[in-house]
Amino acid sequence: MDEQNRNLLMAFALSLMVLVVWMWMFPPPEPTPTDTAEVTELPIAPGGEAQSMAEAEQTDATEDLPRIEIDTPRLTGSINLRGGRIDELSLKDYRETVDPGADIVQLLKPEDDNEAFYALYGWRPGSDMSWDDVPGANTAWEQVEGTRLSPGAPVTLAWTNEDGLRFTQRFEIDENYMFSVTQGVENASNTTARMAPYGLISRHGEPSDLENFFISHEGFIEVADGRLNEDKYRAVRDFRVSERESTNARVTEVAENGWLGISDKYWMAMLIPQPGQPFSAVSRYIPSRDVYQTRADLPTLTVGPGESDQVQTMLFAGAKEWTVIRNYEREMGIDRFIDAIDWGWFFFLTKPIFATLYFINDIIGNMGWSIVTLTLLIKAVLLPLAWKSYVSMAKMKELQPDMLAIKERAGDDKQKMQQEMMKLYKEKKVNPAAGCLPILLQIPIFFSLYKVIFVTLELRHAPWFGVFNDLSAPDPTSIMNLFGLLPWAAPHPESILAMVFIGILPILLGVSMWLQMKLNPTPTEPIQQAVMTWMPWIFMFMLGWFASGLVLYWIANNVITFTQQYSIMAMNGSRPDLLGNIGVKKKKG
Repeated sequence: MDEQNRNLLMAFALSLMVLVVWMWMFPPPEPTPTDTAEVTELPIAPGGEAQSMAEAEQTDATEDLPRIEIDTPRLTGSINLRGGRIDELSLKDYRETVDPGADIVQLLKPEDDNEAFYALYGWRPGSDMSWDDVPGANTAWEQVEGTRLSPGAPVTLAWTNEDGLRFTQRFEIDENYMFSVTQGVENASNTTARMAPYGLISRHGEPSDLENFFISHEGFIEVADGRLNEDKYRAVRDFRVSERESTNARVTEVAENGWLGISDKYWMAMLIPQPGQPFSAVSRYIPSRDVYQTRADLPTLTVGPGESDQVQTMLFAGAKEWTVIRNYEREMGIDRFIDAIDWGWFFFLTKPIFATLYFINDIIGNMGWSIVTLTLLIKAVLLPLAWKSYVSMAKMKELQPDMLAIKERAGDDKQKMQQEMMKLYKEKKVNPAAGCLPILLQIPIFFSLYKVIFVTLELRHAPWFGVFNDLSAPDPTSIMNLFGLLPWAAPHPESILAMVFIGILPILLGVSMWLQMKLNPTPTEPIQQAVMTWMPWIFMFMLGWFASGLVLYWIANNVITFTQQYSIMAMNGSRPDLLGNIGVKKKKG
């Protein structure tokens, strides 16, 4: 390999490390929090609305109320009549680990549990009303319709205040993860009532399984009239104090389309007003209780004597499945709902890469072999560029004797050597940078695939074969368990031992990279020779804790690249002496 191409590989390795460090040190800037005018003219209680609503959310545990069962093909849980909270919800199709007997994933939890996470609906009182006149987090609702919430079987709750205002909440649910909540009010009093409905998602403290890794977003998500805002928990804590909320908060006025909520890596809970419905999107943090909340405040309803009114919103609480979310976006008109999945900076690559991988897996039925097939497809697309690169590499190899002669003549005169080199390239019609583009294209493709494998639910617990039962996790094999032959686990990925006792996939990665580099002549410069010698083994240990699906992609990429390079160079009259390059002497005769 000529010096330019060797330098290019060095640049690739350095670019990879620099990009990782850069993204870790300088994540995307958080949107500047701004407070905007209120949609509704509602009173602020002493100490601010945030204080009054927070006090209303303190559950009175002295009275236990019945629960309404939630049972669907994909969800199980219950609704608490205390406040009408959806605060117990588990996902039937997903388990905490790959063990078939592991507990199913619990998404929503009641307030008296650790790491409470729940949704509730209430009303903000008008200027002539108080918080006691409207239902809130402590309201004791009465079950008036339905016995169990399931698809096609809604339930309705009711509560009547002392002035004759009757409030209702009707819950419906589909076959997947979408709740429909209809908040209604009937005015049997002699005066006009003004109040504004809201939906709220509350999480008490940060989740204990928070990965807090730059490659994936965990925290608040908001889409407001086409603009996507993502805020990690620490960013919400740093919101400036809002005069309206009297706590750390951001209030965004949404004119037509939007939604907001709290997202984990694979699961989420989102408040979704009807498309075309204006509302105020509130994201806030209450330091005194260590509570994170998102809230959708809808416009004020004015209900005269003998009149009634209602408003319908949606709640998504479930897994971030690509097909399900995409269908909700298309069929219900939920703007940018597919962006609830964290596609990252290279969204223009991650989205089509994942769609292609999903399509391939739908045919093959094995995510591991689908990754290999996707790699073949990517290499086929880049083949014209690779062909040009390897043809140029073959020509550069032919110039090696001339280049060595120029180096000897020039001695320490670097300028003279560069001038003669450029003259040689011009005479032989060789472009030393021709091999640059394929490698540069591989960098964003690599990070895009890394993003896809790391954040998409479809890769979670996706098996390949044998002990490789989760391609989103590091290689489960190790020298310590004879690469999966012995019945005990490899060292934990975060332990020091895991950095030394690596698995079979990282080893294959190092070997494939080493063989690929051995296709090329040994560098003449001692420093370059040392770098090129050690680079495969550095990458082998550095990527040992990466997702096994990503390492599988890189191995497949190296093998295909090796095959392409060897074949194309041989077809252009420059058959690499592979055995000689790896130190195997040919037999004479």
